[in-house]
Amino acid sequence: MDFLTILILLSFILSTLLLLLLGPKLFGSKSKLPPGPTPLPILGNIHLLGRNPHRSLAKLSRTYGPLMHLKLGSITTIVASSPEIAREILQKHDQTCSSRAVPCVAQTLGHAEASMAWLPVGSQWRKLRKITKEHMFTAQKVNASEPLRQEKLRQLLDHLVEGRGREVNFEEVAFVTALNLISTTLFSVDFASLDSGSSHEEVKEIIRGLMEISGTPNVADFFPILRLVDPQGLKRKAKVYLGKMLDKFDEIISKRLEERGKSWDCTRKTDLLEVLLDLNQEDEAYLSLHEIKHLLSDLIIAGADTTTDSVQWAMSELIRNPEKLSKAKKELRSVIGERAQVQENDIPKLPYLNAVIKESFRLHPPGPFLIPHEAEADLEINGYTIPRGARILVNVWAIGRDPSIWPGPESFEPERFVGGSVDYKGRDFVLIPFGSGRRICPGLPLAHVMVHLMVASMIHEFDWEAQDVDMDDVFGLSLHKARPLKAFPIIKS
Repeated sequence: MDFLTILILLSFILSTLLLLLLGPKLFGSKSKLPPGPTPLPILGNIHLLGRNPHRSLAKLSRTYGPLMHLKLGSITTIVASSPEIAREILQKHDQTCSSRAVPCVAQTLGHAEASMAWLPVGSQWRKLRKITKEHMFTAQKVNASEPLRQEKLRQLLDHLVEGRGREVNFEEVAFVTALNLISTTLFSVDFASLDSGSSHEEVKEIIRGLMEISGTPNVADFFPILRLVDPQGLKRKAKVYLGKMLDKFDEIISKRLEERGKSWDCTRKTDLLEVLLDLNQEDEAYLSLHEIKHLLSDLIIAGADTTTDSVQWAMSELIRNPEKLSKAKKELRSVIGERAQVQENDIPKLPYLNAVIKESFRLHPPGPFLIPHEAEADLEINGYTIPRGARILVNVWAIGRDPSIWPGPESFEPERFVGGSVDYKGRDFVLIPFGSGRRICPGLPLAHVMVHLMVASMIHEFDWEAQDVDMDDVFGLSLHKARPLKAFPIIKS
């Protein structure tokens, strides 16, 4: 059964029972809560979400304000839709609002109890955050892995040259390139291939399956009483996909431990897995193999997903705005020359390219909402009470389309960022695609480099022709294109 059918059946089955037993609690005084639409019995305001909640809630915020209260099933939900309210939540009340509202599917196979993305801020979360920050995402570590990124980028460009005359599916090539970069950084192996029909297809399907499930609205998240029933079967599907991924990691880890055990002087890899296994073998109580596998899952899924979407949206905007594309190409030629491959130290010298990426993130953030936060205690914002346990959604998409902040908000205008100081590293709340505060995305430094590098290389090496560039999006944990960008590369003579 689909999501809406389940909701309709649920309302008939539970409405009488819950109204009799919990009526006073469900419809008690809400005078201190932020304003919001009147909820229906049982369903609350779920019917107002529609197929694109980021758009629906942005529209509702124009009526009820940038701090809004909704009842989604049995869940009290607070929606922030302005930079000022986002700053209050993510900076002023960062500690109180730092917990996560954990979805049902994230609890599969103990993932939520070992995942840096879903753990509450505590000693275990700090440990995992410290490990990734010190061993993967420092400036020194990111710079040290530049030759690897150049190699993967060259493979992508060679693939496009070899396939001259064939239409390019940007979703496919960006996903494979991003996934291989991350898997090689983590394990020193490629997880995918640019050649269709390769032996790597299973891994791609596992990751895409998990991303699709994570982005599907789940009735059990609105009515936690149904979590054991799993009416849509999403948790069961997630168990299958995540189980396959963890089995893959088991295989890789077992092989690595076997290699390490054969000889003390074996040639050691320089990837993250080697570091994690060192920490594990020094003190298994500090970092278990269970934690390692779930940390690797977070890094693989989030990294491949956000980079793929970001590259595809930026290229879509450039191809449908040829004057902006021409301007970016001209800047690249003037900075790095006609034939040279783009290097990472070129990125700071390309202000217009940087503006293109910022503008793309404004219009098409990696996720329409930040990963949901949860209030650990009652707090007050603008005279309203945010109750303990409330789910908090920051509508990044709405902030990026707010006409009071951005003149001509629907237009792709990179020039608005040229010469300005606004950035997306968590300090400027008008542009927070990666979040802010202690829960800011730890992979931001790597994502910044990869998105700039891939977009710059594609527009520097080729001209592009596309008959139609569809800009519809599909709501999910990430903001995917409804239809992948497809275009023909024209090799410069």
